[in-house]
Amino acid sequence: MLTLYNTLTRKKEPFTPITEGKVLYYHCGPTVYWTQHIGNLRGMMMGDLLVRTLRYFSYEVTHVRNYTDVGHLTSDADTGEDKMEKGVKREGLTPDQIAQKYIDQFEKDTQAINCVEPTFKPRATQYIDEMITVVSELLDKRYAYATDLAVYFDVSKFPTYTKLNRQKMEELQKGAGKADVSDPQKRNPVDFALWFFKAGVHANAIQTWPSPFVSNLVENGTGFPGWHIECSAMSRKLLGKTIDIHMGGVEHISVHHTNEIAQSEAANGVPFVHFWLHNAHLQVNGRKMAKSEGTGYALSEITEKGFDPLVLRYFFLGSQYRSEQNFTWDALQGSQKALTDLRNMVHTWKESQRTQLSETKLEKIDEYRRRFVESIENDLNIPAALAVLWEMAKSNIPSEDKYDLAIEFDQILGLNLNAQCTMNNEQYKIPESIQKLINKRNELRDQKKFDQADEVRKEIEEQGFILEDTSQGTTIKRK
Repeated sequence: MLTLYNTLTRKKEPFTPITEGKVLYYHCGPTVYWTQHIGNLRGMMMGDLLVRTLRYFSYEVTHVRNYTDVGHLTSDADTGEDKMEKGVKREGLTPDQIAQKYIDQFEKDTQAINCVEPTFKPRATQYIDEMITVVSELLDKRYAYATDLAVYFDVSKFPTYTKLNRQKMEELQKGAGKADVSDPQKRNPVDFALWFFKAGVHANAIQTWPSPFVSNLVENGTGFPGWHIECSAMSRKLLGKTIDIHMGGVEHISVHHTNEIAQSEAANGVPFVHFWLHNAHLQVNGRKMAKSEGTGYALSEITEKGFDPLVLRYFFLGSQYRSEQNFTWDALQGSQKALTDLRNMVHTWKESQRTQLSETKLEKIDEYRRRFVESIENDLNIPAALAVLWEMAKSNIPSEDKYDLAIEFDQILGLNLNAQCTMNNEQYKIPESIQKLINKRNELRDQKKFDQADEVRKEIEEQGFILEDTSQGTTIKRK
């Protein structure tokens, strides 16, 4: 049985969906004001592994992954400017142009690392009416109140507010009091904004909509939604009032997901999410990823060095979703060699002729499948599952059965092991003619025909590509 670590209960629990055979799953997507770094892509891929696992176990998955294109301030709480407006100022485009530009880039990147398409990909700005409806319900039920600057959720009315983040309310009050002194009419420091009026620090907001909410400073309740209400409204519209699984980064536990629970359960009167899953962060050389230090790598920086995007996916498979992972270029080189070796073996196995199996080898095949599944069932322990794949690859079972198992396991791993070229997007693709030359050079090197291999290398370089031979393998990049 599939077991998942539920952040809400702080323990692994057997997964049972609300409706037999079906799973309702919401994954917090990106704020689309900038190119997403590979740490963000790791989070998306961990969510992809969950979808692939559920479908492997024959669940029908309705998967929602949203785009935030308004309301996410530079603080995850209620301070700072809208991140989308930062993008507007930086690039001189409209908010919609900024959003579309970075949605397009994000989707190229997620396709390149072979993430399956979600069922729905809502943009927050397309669900303003739904957000207004939820906020209105909270006002009617007296869980919310309006000031001249915003509509707030009254945390004091929701006694179980800290059930996800497990923090003490007095500490939250103290911290929030220091962070937000912009609205003197706010009742409690921890209260969070459901709707910002186009007033005060947000008087110059670019993206605004009329609302039924009343403020003495603006006409027609003009303003924009808070970040937290967006996910609650989109989830309710597309999945219903109670869902099976909600996933996001660990940074969302303390504020964003805590606020989602409060407003959703207050408005709907039923539990919001049965299983909360959170992925840990990707570090670089043992430190936090940071644009300021030049380590907020985009996928394009990976591919510019000649790496297939699926090498990055293979690297991500080396760590379980709840564990932090450390990115280094040496580690990526190691992943490249491992994936190349695995692909080569799979293509060799594919050419084999099936023979009759002995009982012993039949038992081994079943054992490898059982161990792979057990690893996946244990809170998506992908590293353990990958180790089973490699043990199987080096075993003495027939090659054609190795091939069958590898392709079956790849339904979850998502490495496209059966494809000759695993680059899913033209932006990253090495031409087939170049790939053939690389294969030819590798064969010559294996035959110790180094002079001929060097001639092939020169031919590759003349066509605009550079080969780099390292102790971990050979990489290719464009000149």
